[in-house]
Amino acid sequence: MNFNADPHISKTPGFPKDGITFYDISPILEDRTVVRQAMTALAALTSPMQPDIIAGIDARGFLFALPLALELDCGMVMVRKAGKLPGELHEQSYALEYGEARLSIQASRQLRDKRVVLCDDLLATGGTLQAAAQLVSRSG
Repeated sequence: MNFNADPHISKTPGFPKDGITFYDISPILEDRTVVRQAMTALAALTSPMQPDIIAGIDARGFLFALPLALELDCGMVMVRKAGKLPGELHEQSYALEYGEARLSIQASRQLRDKRVVLCDDLLATGGTLQAAAQLVSRSG
């Protein structure tokens, strides 16, 4: 199924600072028909990968990761922003369009020998996704 999210995403130039455009996925989420179309398209893209785990990236990736995991009958783990998880962690730093950040995953997550699909709300520079991929790779 083809799904074009662009008409359903509000764009705010200059937020959170000049030179950055904020992409708001709220219009997708508030329309049950559109969100179902988005989830159906994500499931169609992801199903052939036969994932064991969907790794949702903090925070808006969680909105799509859990329903996707349920649809594909697999588990879900959370890749969190730094400072959000207790215990022993694996962490990965990465550059943002407007600074630097860190992602974390609990060391106790069972990812060894699992097929993991990363899920976020959108792709800007790819830095967050790349950091999450490195983090998941080191975690399993």
